[in-house]
Amino acid sequence: MNVTQSVDTEPLLINIRSADLHVTPAQFDRLCADNRDLRLELTKEGKLIVMAPTFGESGEKNGNLFGRVWAWNERAELGKAFDSSTGYDFTAIGGGKISPDVSWIENSRLEGISLRQFIPVVPDFLIELRSTTDRLSDLQAKMLEYQRLGVKLGLLINPQDRQVEIYRLEREAEVLQAPDAIDCQDVMPGFNLDLTRIL
Repeated sequence: MNVTQSVDTEPLLINIRSADLHVTPAQFDRLCADNRDLRLELTKEGKLIVMAPTFGESGEKNGNLFGRVWAWNERAELGKAFDSSTGYDFTAIGGGKISPDVSWIENSRLEGISLRQFIPVVPDFLIELRSTTDRLSDLQAKMLEYQRLGVKLGLLINPQDRQVEIYRLEREAEVLQAPDAIDCQDVMPGFNLDLTRIL
């Protein structure tokens, strides 16, 4: 393990000199609490991912995507929309602790779930937006993991190649070249995601 060990009264800090960090889910929770300015994820294998801040272009596009999902949900009132700061906990079903760029969960699936913690519910819909620092293969592996966990509709938006990869349950990924919009109505009634300002 490549994490500084400390007593409970001292912060748990990350040793960033190591390229391959592994922690337990409990250590991950402490790292998140003690390093609130960092964006962290934990893979199902226990590998700690430290994500760099995005550049302004990616931040603006991600805000645009979240805004569109939020605005549709505000009208439809069918669920809750979550931004890229939201953490999910899939460890109980053999996954990690990860944070999609945009996600949405239908209301009935959140009944009895506290939102004052990492959300232990697999999203119905999510988006990952490729930034200039992201390796496409890493994001594709992440999308396959989302699909394995049960996400009904996942979109990998790749502005660099002007492509969108669509991941649906029990289907092969579909790749679209420079679409103007994506029809999400089978999961989110009445919602078409406009991509004209993203790609």
